[in-house]
Amino acid sequence: MIRFYFHPTPNPAKIALFLEETGLAFEAVPVDTSKGEQHAPAFRAVNPNGKVPAIIDTEGPGGKEARVFDSTAILIYLADKTGQLGGALEDRPELLSWLLFIASGLGPFSGQAVHFQFAAPEGLDYAVNRYRREAERHYQVLNDHLEGRDFIVGEAFTIADISAWGWLDRASRVRKGAEDPLGPFPELKRWFAGVDARPAVARARALAKSHAFKAVNDEETKRALFPSNYPSASAQGV
Repeated sequence: MIRFYFHPTPNPAKIALFLEETGLAFEAVPVDTSKGEQHAPAFRAVNPNGKVPAIIDTEGPGGKEARVFDSTAILIYLADKTGQLGGALEDRPELLSWLLFIASGLGPFSGQAVHFQFAAPEGLDYAVNRYRREAERHYQVLNDHLEGRDFIVGEAFTIADISAWGWLDRASRVRKGAEDPLGPFPELKRWFAGVDARPAVARARALAKSHAFKAVNDEETKRALFPSNYPSASAQGV
């Protein structure tokens, strides 16, 4: 059994899609990050970094309970554990390369683009331009790579496709105001449509809606999501 700690955001969506694609037995455990539940000691024992997604595999290596955190680590771990969606052995170098491209580039720059366009104070034009353009550059890299391909790696759907789908699903927020967010990237748009039409995607989306998460963006939410923007109690001498 996999205990899956999630919130309806891009990185947990990747794990939800993997679980739905493979039919692996799991228990979904909502973590309302807008309420700060990710900072509770019980969750920090699962992920010391205080972020979702994270999993507990009750039957980990040697039959012992194991925790795994960070979406890329979880995807690799589950693919290795199940023997599913990990691609062909000869494609492993390419798979790892694209997974790390997404983990270190596409994902973080997309996240920062969203942050500076939707959450940060107005007037930070340099940051908005920097992160949005870098996210778009990553889009272009994937677009060029996908020409003549149905999947990112090899001849079948893999965790590389799952990982990229998680953030590209938020293209309308990354490219705020764009009428057709993936329009300038036709190969990427074609690929995304193919992934998004998979039946498991609908089930993953349903999971994200299975819990009533906090939707109000108030001061509590800002402090919960962006704690480093605020002085800690120790810094205030408390």
